[in-house]
Amino acid sequence: MSDMAKNLILWVIIAVVLMSVFSNFQEQSADVTEKVPYSEFLNEVERGNIREVLIRGEEITIQHADGNEYRTFNPEVDNRALIGELLEHGVTIDAEQAESDSMLMQILISWTPFLLLIAVWIYFMRQMQGGGGGRGAMSFGKSKAKMMTEEQSKHSFSDVAGCDEAKEDVKELVDFLRDPSKFQKLGGTIPRGVLMVGPPGTGKTLLAKAIAGEARVPFFSISGSDFVEMFVGVGASRVRDMFQQAKKQAPCIIFIDELDAVGRQRGAGLGGGHDEREQTLNQMLVEMDGFEGSEGIIVIAATNRPDVLDPALLRPGRFDRQVVVPLPDVRGREQILNVHMRKVPTADDVRPEIIARGTPGFSGADLQNLVNEAALFAARANKEAVDQTDFEQAKDKIMMGSERKSMVMKEDEKKLTAYHEAGHAIVGLLTPEHDPVHKVTIIPRGRALGVTMFLPEEDRYSYTKQRLDSMIASLFGGRIAEELIFGNDRVTTGAQNDIQRATEIARNMVTKWGLSARLGPLAYGEEEGEVFLGRSMAQQKDVSDETQHAIDEEVRAVIDNNYTAAEKILQENLEKLHLMADALMKYETIDRDQIDDIMRGDEPRPPKGWQDRDHGGGSGDEGETAGADDQPEAEGKDGREGPIGGPVGEH
Repeated sequence: MSDMAKNLILWVIIAVVLMSVFSNFQEQSADVTEKVPYSEFLNEVERGNIREVLIRGEEITIQHADGNEYRTFNPEVDNRALIGELLEHGVTIDAEQAESDSMLMQILISWTPFLLLIAVWIYFMRQMQGGGGGRGAMSFGKSKAKMMTEEQSKHSFSDVAGCDEAKEDVKELVDFLRDPSKFQKLGGTIPRGVLMVGPPGTGKTLLAKAIAGEARVPFFSISGSDFVEMFVGVGASRVRDMFQQAKKQAPCIIFIDELDAVGRQRGAGLGGGHDEREQTLNQMLVEMDGFEGSEGIIVIAATNRPDVLDPALLRPGRFDRQVVVPLPDVRGREQILNVHMRKVPTADDVRPEIIARGTPGFSGADLQNLVNEAALFAARANKEAVDQTDFEQAKDKIMMGSERKSMVMKEDEKKLTAYHEAGHAIVGLLTPEHDPVHKVTIIPRGRALGVTMFLPEEDRYSYTKQRLDSMIASLFGGRIAEELIFGNDRVTTGAQNDIQRATEIARNMVTKWGLSARLGPLAYGEEEGEVFLGRSMAQQKDVSDETQHAIDEEVRAVIDNNYTAAEKILQENLEKLHLMADALMKYETIDRDQIDDIMRGDEPRPPKGWQDRDHGGGSGDEGETAGADDQPEAEGKDGREGPIGGPVGEH
């Protein structure tokens, strides 16, 4: 339905409502004149008190001798006797034709409330069913998939970076869509469905668009949530309609985003017993590999929750090929940055490989946001191109939050924060296998009062026991520095998140990774907080009380050993601790040059551009990762987690 037709219907409804209101208003106005009995009217005529009458059908308007106006209704069928009586007593007689409302108008006025209720009901039903796109109000069963023709598919594999293995897995789909006979002559069949699995933002949708763009075939796109509605059977109807449309355009690609919205395991007690969802899933299973095949149609779906999908979806003949689209490694991040940097003018000093090193755990969407934030920083500074400093500022903002320049810290609190961050840095520098310290700042950012940043030399996929011990020791470096300098009575709550994360690493070392000499390589306990649909929600205790006690003792031992190691490092390097804290009080932010000076025992040189720096934030020419020590009121700041949790070092 066009917008003009919608507007016309709206104005018709408004006109009907106004006429109804106006008609009621007229009737109410007419009711203002006092009504008198017909017999009293005749008596007044005989007394000679009536001067004039106006006869309008059965209604008679009376002009009394006292100047008042009355009205009555004539019960007689014939007015001849009344007219004779009026003429006999000298009453002036006037007459008008009686108003007769049309039958259609009366029907419209009487049905107006019902019509309005029906119109409102249709409107809300269209909204709930997503029917505002111009289809009929009852066309709930029509597919809402959006089709892109081969001319509209502008993406190619050159637009996708950071997932080379995934691209190799799907390139044969392109070959099949371009030349099916190449495979069919040898009896081979292409997979009917491809399931792309990976964290959010890794480029699953973009990869599917690139497949359609490279193959030059129509591309149907729909979300899993578009199938499931409040009416049972609507989703199944939409699945049928979508495949019918796809068969007309074959060969083509159907892309279903967030498949877990409709493909959850059937028969589950929580979130999976919805009849509409199950019927929709059943219809999808039939369409993909049922009695009637869907030749020439390749279904690509994306999800970040493959564990909740129904097993029938993953069997051969349906989504029988899974393509993992992981978070990019350092080389992949560099390629993604190069793709997004094509759209912005960059300065000669921009080094994507350095930015990639400092952004471990970033997805493609995160890196796109990083480039955009850097462009915004450059625009605020009225620059002609985006330089490396803008990218560093953007990275700091995304990983740590914006600088809170308006926050005023007392001098003693600022000094305590400086010693806390210096403790993190020195322990991190002097423990084996720890990432090098890159930057230390006491400028409040986000929810943190200060940050110690580390520059990983490479992406890591596994961790040694020595490295884990070093991470625990560096996490306690801030709290130990507070104890050594200010005493036990002045220790603050700023190490809350440090303690929580150190304990988590220690418990994982004992219960998951088999790094306890006493308990050995055996996993104890289940994942906390995970609910698997279709399985019991209750967590079953699978260790005895004696074993649990031994686990607690081992975790305590890991914590105590690394706490003691960190304390020994700081006691042996108190002079460097004072030197770094003084530098932080003076410059607020120090980078690798100043840190190297301090570790040699020299007076640190001023940071580059210190005189021009506003609060010392956002400097440096290489990447880093940040940690997450929170203020007491800001617990649980999210870090970019690897196998062992978030990185280190905020206060």
